[in-house]
Amino acid sequence: MRKIFPLESRRTRSLMVAFVFGAALASMPAEKAQAAEPSEKAVNDISRYCQACWRNARLHPDSWSDCTQEVFTRLLESVEPTRWSTLLKKEAEDHREFLRAIDAVKKRNQRSRKYAVLGEDVTDHRGQPESARNELRQELDRVAQDVLGERQQKIVQLSCAGWSIPEIAKELRTTVARVSDEKYKAIRKLRNHLHDA
Repeated sequence: MRKIFPLESRRTRSLMVAFVFGAALASMPAEKAQAAEPSEKAVNDISRYCQACWRNARLHPDSWSDCTQEVFTRLLESVEPTRWSTLLKKEAEDHREFLRAIDAVKKRNQRSRKYAVLGEDVTDHRGQPESARNELRQELDRVAQDVLGERQQKIVQLSCAGWSIPEIAKELRTTVARVSDEKYKAIRKLRNHLHDA
């Protein structure tokens, strides 16, 4: 069932799609840009699909339009724009190229988040001596005992010791998805508790 959006929302979405696609076209040579004429429906469908991908990957909404623009740029380099209407069909020959573009953009964005600069309100403890870091770990263990369940405590302890999520899953005899979910919930609980304290 198609969702009906208010006129203002449709106008905003159309303007955003036009902006993103126009910026992608501007980044390629003029002779290629003139030959490119994808349908408006194809551009809208690709944009919606990309937004769902960014949401599922938990990318920050502020980066969605930039990521979508980068996907369009990659598509302009590798897929003829007149064939864009078939990209969402799994049996289409260019479907894999479309998924590769989304995956590459998603991974680049996720990697860039890892190396983001710490905020002013966050203390960087990496340069401190080992004794200071041990004190922080002990404090974390004390708070974890008050706030977290036994499994979440174990996951946090192993994470702090440098274990990867697959290694923790193997140790606890559970799935990687379960460990990842529990770790996320544990960190959120700790953050909320420490923020309220």
